[in-house]
Amino acid sequence: MSNREATQAKIHELITPFNVKDAQLSDDATFMGDLEWDSLTVMDFVAAIEDEFDIIITMNMQAEIETVGQLVDAVEKLQDS
Repeated sequence: MSNREATQAKIHELITPFNVKDAQLSDDATFMGDLEWDSLTVMDFVAAIEDEFDIIITMNMQAEIETVGQLVDAVEKLQDS
């Protein structure tokens, strides 16, 4: 399993409690559209991601991340920094 695959698996695991619509998770799944998250859910989820990976996702980065795949890529990039 590659680093990206491991990161993706962990992110999918962290999404599960927030995925009340039981939406299909793929790299193209959107947080606002497919998962139907509101801004409070997004903030709670971002906190969970930051705690799990020991990273900080800035507000500017959050605004640019719309899909699960984009989040996986962002977490990978932040971990490499």
